Amino acid sequence: MTDDLKVYVPSQPLPAARTGLLTAFEPGTRTLPAGHQVAPQFRALPVDIVFEKDVAVQLRDGVTIYVDVFRPTGTEPVPVLVGYSPYGKGQGSSMSVMGVFGLVGLGNDTVSGLEKFEAPDPAYWCAQGYAICNPDTRGAVDSEGDSVLWDRQEGRDCYDLVEWLAEQDWCTGKVGMSGTSYLAVAQWFTAAEQPPHLAAINPWEGVSDVYRDLVRRGGMPDTGFAQLMQEGSFFGKSHKEDILTEVEQHPLLDELWADKIPAFDRITVPAYVVASYSNTLHTAGTFRAWRRMASEDKWLRIHNTQEWPDYYDEANVEDLRRFFDHYLKDVDNGWEQTPRVRYSVLDLHGGDQVGLPAKEFPPTDVTSTRYYLDGRSRSLVTTAPADAAEVAYDVTRNPDAVSFLTRFDHDTVLVGYPKAHLWVEARGADDMDLFVLVQKLDAHGTPLQAFTVPNRSAMAHDLTDHGATILKYKGSDGRLRVSARHLDLDLSTEDVPAHSFDRVEKLAPGEVVDVEIDLLPLGLDFSTGEQLRFVVSARNLLGTLMPGIREYVPVNAGAHVIHTGGQHASYLQLPVQAQH
Repeated sequence: MTDDLKVYVPSQPLPAARTGLLTAFEPGTRTLPAGHQVAPQFRALPVDIVFEKDVAVQLRDGVTIYVDVFRPTGTEPVPVLVGYSPYGKGQGSSMSVMGVFGLVGLGNDTVSGLEKFEAPDPAYWCAQGYAICNPDTRGAVDSEGDSVLWDRQEGRDCYDLVEWLAEQDWCTGKVGMSGTSYLAVAQWFTAAEQPPHLAAINPWEGVSDVYRDLVRRGGMPDTGFAQLMQEGSFFGKSHKEDILTEVEQHPLLDELWADKIPAFDRITVPAYVVASYSNTLHTAGTFRAWRRMASEDKWLRIHNTQEWPDYYDEANVEDLRRFFDHYLKDVDNGWEQTPRVRYSVLDLHGGDQVGLPAKEFPPTDVTSTRYYLDGRSRSLVTTAPADAAEVAYDVTRNPDAVSFLTRFDHDTVLVGYPKAHLWVEARGADDMDLFVLVQKLDAHGTPLQAFTVPNRSAMAHDLTDHGATILKYKGSDGRLRVSARHLDLDLSTEDVPAHSFDRVEKLAPGEVVDVEIDLLPLGLDFSTGEQLRFVVSARNLLGTLMPGIREYVPVNAGAHVIHTGGQHASYLQLPVQAQH
């Protein structure tokens, strides 16, 4: 049992900054009238809403959790949408959530304040004939039990909640799930449990493998965001999972971490998945789950911004309603004619293309093309250099990186999964933490980047000079600890390598090994004369994904050597779309 492997620490009460106007434990039912505002800065309610607060729900093991339900007035049964996370169900009007909205440049009047953080807004959905259920999950706030982080236990708990909701006299028996980030991850786990009354899900950017995405991406113990989650959430009255200690005690991908990967082959419910190229926490996991889930009815939309502005955008909310109307209300609205994939192509000049239709991702007109590293000219070429050459950098000096360039002689679009296949050697060390990055340069060689959020203030520039990658896109990155290079052949594909992370293979002096590194999927448009730069480095060139979190310090020593040409023809594989 993986429960025996888990470590727990005491939870703390919800702090003032995370407390909303509706956080207090006050069981009961009331009607919020049309025009009601939780506070002056929030959107007024368009319709009367029945608010059932702190309703007790008992899970299969006897633990009681508490949920808030918002539903339309009247006696007509309605479907319900669940926003499942440990973030307090009354937190939507808290200082912390208003601070997040300010960080990305969203006005507080975007929402009503009734919504859970990253969840559907009852003000909109109740007006459209839906109920919203916001639970305080196991161990959160007033709910009983010990909380866990992204785990199959959450799938079992939400199964019980889904089935409880389906039995309520105000519910039609059809339940959906929606939300971003944590709420997206919970949907993978819940859908894999196959609750009979779960009719559709809408995961909007979410990790799908805690080991590979959150705590040891590329085999490196980069736990800055995990620390933020553990210490900055899971507030309650009992205990919470100590993910930081677990990383130390379980450095390899063992049974503990396997329980934090959803059973993708059991996800068969209709799914509308939303992803981006720019979220260094969620992008890999979202695409992985979409690829591997067994649902026959699944859609993917790849946007060009950041998850929160995208989630609350009015046009996107209407688009989501068409999906749920079709599967939760049986409305014949033509949703099934929606392209299975709608992707974006970024140009980083302000002319992004969005909503491009395709039958799959990458689109069928994309060819994986090798660009070989030439250590002599520091260029990327389409024919493997005959002569061997090596380039190296001292990890303690500046620059602690090497790069390679190619200039496109015709308009070129890259859409899909890039990967690096490198022949590497460590001198003066037995391991290497490698970081790789694909950048777009303009015709003059200037690196291009673009904000993903409406906030383009001076402070936003300060935050994103190094770090805060959720706010600004600078390119597609990847990483690998070379001793973790062993591939999982069952999970790997020609385009997306996957490592087993079940062994440590240190380097011997003088040993040259080949490694495959997956980079985040991309969609980039290069005009004639523009350039692509591929960087190999001893450190993360992008920095942290969120402001204020601890940055990972690589474990490197000596010199890194990249071998090119001859018998060690390192290459960058790029997904090149056919010219039209």
